[in-house]
Amino acid sequence: MASTSESPSWNVRIRRIYAPPDGGFRVLVDRLWPRGVSRERASLDEWLKDLAPSTDLRKWFGHREERWEEFVQRYRGELEQNPEVADFSLECRSRPDTVLLFGARNEKENEAVVLRDYLLSGPAPGA
Repeated sequence: MASTSESPSWNVRIRRIYAPPDGGFRVLVDRLWPRGVSRERASLDEWLKDLAPSTDLRKWFGHREERWEEFVQRYRGELEQNPEVADFSLECRSRPDTVLLFGARNEKENEAVVLRDYLLSGPAPGA
C-alpha cells in the first residue's frame, strides 16, 4: 500500500504551447487562444478555458512580476470555487501524464504553474 508521502502515480507537467508536442494528455489552460498557433500545430486534447483565471484577474495581473504573489492567492481562490476543477483533477488522475499548456512568456509565473501546484497539492476529489 502506498503512503501519502510518495509521489502520485500521475504526473502533471507544464509547457509552453509554442514548444513542439512531446506526448501526454495536452490541455490548453489559457482563456484566450495563443497568438500565432494553429489548432493543428497545438495538437490539443482539450482546451479548458473555464479553468483559466477570470478575465478580470487576468487583466489585473498583466504578467507583472510584482503582482505574482497576490495573483497566486486570487487564482487559487477562484479554483476553490470552480466546480470544474474536481472533474479535471479526476481526469488528470486517470492519466499517467497530463501537460498543461500556456502561452505566457514567463515559464515560472503563469496560470499553468498555479493550476499544476493546486492539482498536485489538493486532496483527491470526493476525499
